Amino acid sequence: MKATAAGLILVAGTAPAQTVPATVEPLVPASGAVLDVVAQGRTTRVPDLAMIRAGVITQGATAAAAMRDNADRMTRVLAGLRRAGIAARDIQTAQVNLQPQYRYAENQPPAVTGYQATNSVAVRFRDVARSGPILDALVAEGANQIDGPSLSLDQPDAALDEARRDAISRARARAELYARAAGLRVVRVLAITEGGSPMAGPSPTADTMREMRRGESKTEVAAGEAEVTATVSVRFLLR
Repeated sequence: MKATAAGLILVAGTAPAQTVPATVEPLVPASGAVLDVVAQGRTTRVPDLAMIRAGVITQGATAAAAMRDNADRMTRVLAGLRRAGIAARDIQTAQVNLQPQYRYAENQPPAVTGYQATNSVAVRFRDVARSGPILDALVAEGANQIDGPSLSLDQPDAALDEARRDAISRARARAELYARAAGLRVVRVLAITEGGSPMAGPSPTADTMREMRRGESKTEVAAGEAEVTATVSVRFLLR
């Protein structure tokens, strides 16, 4: 036994020179109960960014005529955006399209009657309150296609972090509730997984957009209030 003890002491003395692998704890412990909770946190913000698509649709007897008329009108629309103070970085071509127009008759092949050209740009408005009057000005300059607005936050990180904290708080409260009901207690968190973080905001109605295109009234874009959400899945250890 003494020789064996000495041998053990000798081995122990050389142990620091060896690399000891780190212990990886399993996601499902050997003891205790595991509880998975999915929770959604929320916060609200007033949108400060509006994305709107504005464009021109023209028709002509030939493809060249349709594109030429479209280019002339789109030049005026872009000039109107620049006069309104929209920065070049906030204007991006979204679509350029040219399609033949057909006449259909029974028992006859389709006949080309002309061409339709479409050119649209995506515009970011960093002052949501000014987007309505600017759209009215664009229609006056020749824009006859308006889609949007899509309202969002220019810098959503702070709002998302607030929603994430709320999600974790809700998950913890729900875990405490389940633990008490089961006669257990929450020991700690084993894992956290984040889901999507969408932001929902108000959008104009179809009637509002038709009125805007006809120019029958001044267009007003109301920012309203948007809800920012964050979803988390949290695994708790209960004992």
